[in-house]
Amino acid sequence: MSATFKLIKSDIARKKQIFLDDGADISTLRTLLTDGTSANIIYRLAYRCAQNKFLSPFALVLSHINRVYNGCVIGVNAKFDEGFVIMHPIGVVINSKVVGGKNITLESGVVIGDEKGKSPTLSDNIFFGAGAKAFGGINIGSNVKVGANAVVVKEIPSDSTALGIPAKAR
Repeated sequence: MSATFKLIKSDIARKKQIFLDDGADISTLRTLLTDGTSANIIYRLAYRCAQNKFLSPFALVLSHINRVYNGCVIGVNAKFDEGFVIMHPIGVVINSKVVGGKNITLESGVVIGDEKGKSPTLSDNIFFGAGAKAFGGINIGSNVKVGANAVVVKEIPSDSTALGIPAKAR
């Protein structure tokens, strides 16, 4: 369980750093109380429960609580590395097969979903703007920004920005 708390701690620290980088003088307590932090914590606990055969029913309960309380659906088997941040949870939907690297940031209304049984794989340092979508068995490289309302259906190389419908790397 300590690995789960280490991930939660890294998520909160990264969210606080995002606020500090934006010029907000924010405490850790205030970061804990911001929109989306509870969604992060509940997701991390649900994922941990899903990895244990005896606790897996609790994963579904926690997922349901996240849907009702935070307005987001995150598959209990979706796997994200440290620094996963949900800025605004309303409308966020993530498939259980999604695998994400370090420092993934999501705004409201982001959908990362399945197409034909395959879900996206996300590298490190990715930002999804409000309403952005990604579908299918694609890879999104490191250091990528996906613009608001962009729809990613093809691979996006590292160090680029994805804009448009369908999204194109720039």
